[in-house]
Amino acid sequence: MVDRGYTNNYDYTCDILKEMPFDAWRDYDPVDSVRFYALRLKEAGILRSTPDEILEKGTDFRYLEGLKKELRSA
Repeated sequence: MVDRGYTNNYDYTCDILKEMPFDAWRDYDPVDSVRFYALRLKEAGILRSTPDEILEKGTDFRYLEGLKKELRSA
């Protein structure tokens, strides 16, 4: 990340990456997450669509549901 210019501080970046819970996505409902952030972006004036329109037109969680099933059975 430092080599590509995303950040200047190597130590700080390493600390952040070590503390990030990479498996936390299993605890969250993706539909609720998209709805939450879409609503915040609409309130900020960045989006014109409603959260439900975004979910209907722009999401397909079939792959995520399949991955969850595979990980549970493994």
